Amino acid sequence: MVKIETKLPKEKKSKAHKQKKNKVRLTVWLVIGILMVFGMAFGYWLFRTVMSPNVVTPDSQEVVIYIPTGSTFNDVQSILSEANILVSPKSFNWVAKKKDYPGNIRPGRYVIGNGINNNRLVNMLRGGLQSPINVTFNNLRDVDQLAGRIAKQIEADSASIANLLHNEEYIGQLGFNSRTIPALFLPDTYEFYWNTDAEGFVYRMFQEYNKFWTDERRQQATGKGLTPIQVSTLASIVNKETNMSDEMPRVAGVYLNRLKNNWLLQADPTLVFAWNDYSIRRVLEYHKQIESPYNTYKYPGLPPGPICIPSIAAVKAVLNAEDHHYFYFCAKEDFSGYHNFAKTLTEHNRNAVKYQQALNQRGIMK
Repeated sequence: MVKIETKLPKEKKSKAHKQKKNKVRLTVWLVIGILMVFGMAFGYWLFRTVMSPNVVTPDSQEVVIYIPTGSTFNDVQSILSEANILVSPKSFNWVAKKKDYPGNIRPGRYVIGNGINNNRLVNMLRGGLQSPINVTFNNLRDVDQLAGRIAKQIEADSASIANLLHNEEYIGQLGFNSRTIPALFLPDTYEFYWNTDAEGFVYRMFQEYNKFWTDERRQQATGKGLTPIQVSTLASIVNKETNMSDEMPRVAGVYLNRLKNNWLLQADPTLVFAWNDYSIRRVLEYHKQIESPYNTYKYPGLPPGPICIPSIAAVKAVLNAEDHHYFYFCAKEDFSGYHNFAKTLTEHNRNAVKYQQALNQRGIMK
């Protein structure tokens, strides 16, 4: 049997081959085109997800959020949800997970501006780029009041701060004890991060204390026969005697004169402290009988520690006390807040009678 083989003409075969090749090429370009479209679409979506603004704040003002220590990613999501500032929470979550933010939660106080994108927001939170706050304290009676005041401004709670300041071993390492610890604090405004803990706060105050007590100020204290803690102790008495900063150096000078001449300080504010009754406005004879190391009518020298947290103005007033010959002072009868000063007891008694008469006229008996 003879097999008959048919062949296409050479020209037709070449044409068919070209058509097939063109189809393959067209298919390839079509696939490439589709992929490019999808790529561009994905790129556009990615750009919008990462780089487009995703934060809208009320009235275009900055919004502050607080992320407590120990927070999880779910906690952060809840915090942002309550703040109601994310246009698309889903896009934030996607970017956050891609940048491994759930594994790098940083506590703190964050100020978030209007119109920022997810990338910037996640970078801020992940990097712990929080904004500091100004912590202010003044006019405080003791470290427990201080703890309460500070706890309202930073993350540390009042109990943790108070417990630390009553820990004799801890404060002993700083050079203080339970009676002298108020001297550590210098009322002012300081910059802190919100998530500062109790130890961080106290240590920062210890640094500020050492910064304040320069060699020059220590020499000033030594020149008056005082240590820095004793300066603060006397300053606390001055603080309770007068609110007038221009009068503080003169009041400090009176007490220094008494100390130099081995007199009893006889400072009424120390009795108020000893009685722990801050409603006392008129110190009477029975107040002077209390048994306490803070009773400067009974015991010579300075009390064992400050009777309040003294102001920086009062501390400086002691360091720069007036050099005079006054040994007595009494509140002026006009209740202006200023005092009459005297060199002799006779002169002082006249001033005291005028003030007592003014108290009687106002019905102030205790």
